[in-house]
Amino acid sequence: MLATAYAVPLTNNVAVKKAARMGKERYMIDYAEELLKVPELLEMDKLLEGQTAVVTAGGGGIGRAIALLFAKAGANIVVCDKVPERCDEVAEQVRKIGRGVLAIPADVMDTSQVRDVIAKADGEFGRIDVLVNNAGGGSKRLFVDQSEGSWQRHVNLNLFSMFAATQATLPIMIREGRGGAIVNVSSIEGSRACPNFAVATSLKAAMNGFTRTLSLEVADHDIRVNAIAPDEAITPGIFAAAVGDSKANIGPSKAVEAASARRIPLGRYAGADECAQTALFLASKMSSYITGTIVAVDGGTWASSGWVRNRQGEWVLAEVFEEDN
Repeated sequence: MLATAYAVPLTNNVAVKKAARMGKERYMIDYAEELLKVPELLEMDKLLEGQTAVVTAGGGGIGRAIALLFAKAGANIVVCDKVPERCDEVAEQVRKIGRGVLAIPADVMDTSQVRDVIAKADGEFGRIDVLVNNAGGGSKRLFVDQSEGSWQRHVNLNLFSMFAATQATLPIMIREGRGGAIVNVSSIEGSRACPNFAVATSLKAAMNGFTRTLSLEVADHDIRVNAIAPDEAITPGIFAAAVGDSKANIGPSKAVEAASARRIPLGRYAGADECAQTALFLASKMSSYITGTIVAVDGGTWASSGWVRNRQGEWVLAEVFEEDN
């Protein structure tokens, strides 16, 4: 016999509407049975069918993976990136998938350009259902050596770009009355210390606070606001930051991969596609009752804290690991 549970009536639930017609205020729902009656929740290409998704800094890495996966899920895509060639590459891939696309070269550190991207998206498709604030990053430097100009650049990239895109998008979502989803790309570093990245880490913590607070402000409009928090993923940006060169185009060395197998509980770096899959979950109706949440996509590193594997494969505290190493 399938499991059942009590639920409070929700106007967008098929079983709720049936119960309401029957005059019942509380009722039993068989969740497995209800899901089978809503096949679009089980079919990949229908998760975002007919919707429009905007992805900032979507020309590479996690942003690119999100844009392409959302297109496969049925969405028209608006992608912006400061490198025009990367915009064009993503747009070409989206067209091959068979979705509408608008590629806009833009520097997200300029809030006027960000607002222009949102206005053009609305003009092209007449709606915005999903916003992914993917722009962000940080440079490796001791805080004592970081200039005020660097502080401002970090703020512009990580916070102001998100503020501008979100503030420009919300009136469109509210106007259309369909609800919507905002997915912010944060970092696991927003919940823990990260030496040499004090400014970037503090801004990711601010992003998490913004995500939770905004989710309450827009809940009445059925707009959900969540964030994904990756740790290290296989993208050029993460390894460039690690060596302190934002323009470096590198991946993990064999030594780094071996170390990650001992440090990360799942034994490897995340793929950009795995971050994109989590973003798709949060953007779609599969997560229709989730808002104000920061989802770690970290292979278990937040849970493990200072624990790592030694050479014998045993879990030990980091200082013990250093002695063993």
